[in-house]
Amino acid sequence: MALTLLRHTTPAVEKGTCYGMTDLDLAEGFVAEAAAVEHLAASARVIVTSPLGRCRRLAQHLAALSGAVLHVDQTWREMDFGRWEGTRWDAIPRDELDGWAEDFHLYRDHGGESVAQLEARVRKGLATAPEGALIVTHMGCIKAALAIRGQGQGWDSQLPFGGWVSL
Repeated sequence: MALTLLRHTTPAVEKGTCYGMTDLDLAEGFVAEAAAVEHLAASARVIVTSPLGRCRRLAQHLAALSGAVLHVDQTWREMDFGRWEGTRWDAIPRDELDGWAEDFHLYRDHGGESVAQLEARVRKGLATAPEGALIVTHMGCIKAALAIRGQGQGWDSQLPFGGWVSL
């Protein structure tokens, strides 16, 4: 049975801000966005979620509706962008962004995680996820999972907030 990876709903953050591990509140549209994905929980016996509030709140809502068992799993948290967290992308020094582009998988000069470290976590998460689980997570984790599985556009994949993919 397939795993379903569900991206959290819209966070309350200024567009263009770099955030990963930052625990953000959700935007006012949460109720409507959550209602649009409630059908995903109908067949889920287990819902796995990132510990960050923007995922956990949606996962708790879906688990309450469906009666699914809820597991909070650090493996599915978003990438740690180190000192870039909370900074507008256009305010990050150009040489640092260029360094990341030149060594996308291994770059860590921002003081956080490398993409390779994120990928290793997600690989572990995929290997240990209960069969048929609904996983409420972040775009970085979803991109890593798609790259690992050779699906979609891998690292170039995009989903809207509240979007999902099946693996």
